[in-house]
Amino acid sequence: MSDDPTASASGVDRSEGFGERLLGTMIDRAHEMPPQLIAPLVAEVIAAIGGRDVSVLLQDYDQLTLMPLAGRRLLVGQPEPIDGSIAGRAFLSDELVEQAVPGGVRVFVPLLDGTDRVGVLVFTADKSDEYDRRLASRFAGLVADVIVTKGLYTDRFFQARRRQPMSLTAEMQWSLLPPLSMATPQVAVAGMLEPAYDVAGDSFDYALNDDVLHVAIIDAMGHGLDAAVMATVAVAAYRHARRGDVDLPDLYAAMDRAITAQFAEDRFLTAQMVRLDVASGRMRWVNAGHPHPLLLRHRHVVRTLDSPTTLPVGFGGADPQVSEEALEPGDRVLFFTDGIVEERLPSGERFSDTQRLIDVLEQVEQGAGSVQETVRRLSHALKRDRGGVTSDDATLFLLDWRGGSADHLAEIDLSR
Repeated sequence: MSDDPTASASGVDRSEGFGERLLGTMIDRAHEMPPQLIAPLVAEVIAAIGGRDVSVLLQDYDQLTLMPLAGRRLLVGQPEPIDGSIAGRAFLSDELVEQAVPGGVRVFVPLLDGTDRVGVLVFTADKSDEYDRRLASRFAGLVADVIVTKGLYTDRFFQARRRQPMSLTAEMQWSLLPPLSMATPQVAVAGMLEPAYDVAGDSFDYALNDDVLHVAIIDAMGHGLDAAVMATVAVAAYRHARRGDVDLPDLYAAMDRAITAQFAEDRFLTAQMVRLDVASGRMRWVNAGHPHPLLLRHRHVVRTLDSPTTLPVGFGGADPQVSEEALEPGDRVLFFTDGIVEERLPSGERFSDTQRLIDVLEQVEQGAGSVQETVRRLSHALKRDRGGVTSDDATLFLLDWRGGSADHLAEIDLSR
């Protein structure tokens, strides 16, 4: 047996290096740290690696701007546009970006919670080498996780993200949503709600349970508080039934019973519920009154996924017919609610030509890359095409099936 206390029985060196001490300090203190002390702790850690002038920028709700987080020892500047700024480049690329400044380098590090984009950590350093960049990137990932976790019991991070006042109905919908994007080696998804600060009846939900991805897109009738309450009940009913491992027709029935029990006979919502086997690419879905999704292959829309529809949720329709599609690796499927195509242009013409949506989608797909960037650009391009008008709730949800396996992520080789 070795006399070296830092060596394990297998001979692995267990001594604590500088980076481990730094990240470990953040982890150890974050357990009990009140949210308002996260900012000075981040500044303290950055100072320990030779950095200064620290800023934390968080993505706003309509994904146009990076908003500065106020906090002790943080440098609070002006909001930064996501498109066209250096901070935005780091945010969109998910990669560290550097800018030469007098006396050093300004470092922009993406804050990623898993693959969901939270914002950007910014600081100035005298120099930056590969070790500094690696440590900064790992620290930024930890900061993002802490912001998301601490955000569950403080309002400050939510307030920092707001570029304008938010309606009560939008507050309800945003509190329901899962992360806007999720990516694994096998599948990626991203969604977006419009108008971000005043959405009411639209929502979406998803869950990856072993090899099955579950998705629901919901559009409740109306645009007021009743619509928001109805969408809330529908999402809760969907999650409750989904967690009971029921099949697609039973998910529809569970949502229908919940809406029928709580609302008048003339109240309803449309929905689509999807199950994707991420190992095989077999996608099954039911459609309760939604526009048909679009299938993209090699960045072009190859066809509409037409399917039988049943009555909207709340009307007590018959068991819905389950549709099925065998996806190919690299296929993407765009789901959307009618608010995307039923808006009117400034001329008064109805934005109801699906071909117009397809044209914009294919144009965006050529340069977007990730699903979250495709959805973000598509939403903003459609809004520009409509002259900035958004009078109805609208949802975009993009699914990207990649195939393959993720097992290698559970394997560690410390010999390299």
